[in-house]
Amino acid sequence: MTQLREAKLYGDEVISSPYGTIELEHNYMTDESSQKLYDAMDFQRACQAYIWSIPLVDMITWRDEQNRIYGTGDLGVFAVLDSLKEKRGIVTANLTTPYIFVYYNLGEGALVVDYPAGPTAGGFLDFWQRPVIDTGFTGPDQAQGGTYIIVAPEDDLGNYDSSEAYVYQSPTNNVLFGLRILDPNPEFAKQIEASIKMGRFGEPLQNCTFNAGIDQEWSATPRRGIEYWKSLHAIIEQEPVREQDKVWMALLEPLGIKKGEPFDPDERQTRILLEGAAMGELMARNIQVNPRFTEPYWAGTSWYKSFDFTIPQLPGGLERANSFARFRVSSYQDYELDFAGGNAIDPGTGNPVVADGEVEDYEVFIVNEARDFG
Repeated sequence: MTQLREAKLYGDEVISSPYGTIELEHNYMTDESSQKLYDAMDFQRACQAYIWSIPLVDMITWRDEQNRIYGTGDLGVFAVLDSLKEKRGIVTANLTTPYIFVYYNLGEGALVVDYPAGPTAGGFLDFWQRPVIDTGFTGPDQAQGGTYIIVAPEDDLGNYDSSEAYVYQSPTNNVLFGLRILDPNPEFAKQIEASIKMGRFGEPLQNCTFNAGIDQEWSATPRRGIEYWKSLHAIIEQEPVREQDKVWMALLEPLGIKKGEPFDPDERQTRILLEGAAMGELMARNIQVNPRFTEPYWAGTSWYKSFDFTIPQLPGGLERANSFARFRVSSYQDYELDFAGGNAIDPGTGNPVVADGEVEDYEVFIVNEARDFG
């Protein structure tokens, strides 16, 4: 038997590979070896597809679980995460400020938000967990308030040109709108809740509802096993395919995931999907705690910047591709949401997020650049 690295790859040969024994007869694979090679290809695809899809699956899981627990499926109905149990459902929420979230599908019409003035921080994110635009201190309104219009990816942005509103186009139909109220005065929170209004473009804006005090354990973390792939198929059905994702769509088809068709994997596909999800998660966790393409935030430490890339996070160049791969993992292992303020470099209203993967209890830290941490 020949080791793979020493194989001639022609004639009659029995080759030892990481995926088992591969036999050649007169240059051709035997039927059994052919199936082993296809299994290996599809397993590799499943592993990489898992890493690629983490932000998408995280967001649809969060949306569906939040809607189920908090009753937030309708436009303008927010979930308020305030207690420890409520905040434990997402990653790295602090106990100081309440978190306020609502999901919306732009396929139902462009979203209009009348955003109030005052000390808040928030914004709109697409389902790849990339910032569409921040609001409040780190947004264009700079805590002075204003009207925001968020448009679907396949809509015509020119239809919404306005000098009286901040108009932005989301790369995904589904978006998350979230904010934190930074003034601890309860009266200010009531003022914000009474002032914020939402609606579809062309329709009257409505006051919003804030579902608070649920105080129930829940989890926005993607499910393991076949449930992960069910969630991926579900969100693929709801979103247009971006140009950079067309190859991924083709790679997913042999795994039983195809846009426009039911997800019904056979026994072989199910086995490969289960193994790919498990290995993909292990790879993702390794990327996060042992990063290869970033330097420590502080020299001589193991603290790394969780979101080590520029805004916007668009493909282009090896360095950006490497950091973007790490972002996919950071998006649910370090810090759940990446508003632009969470990637700030200069001192001010935003703060970078760093994480230490070499301590017994994994830590995440929000850096105030104005302080000296030595």
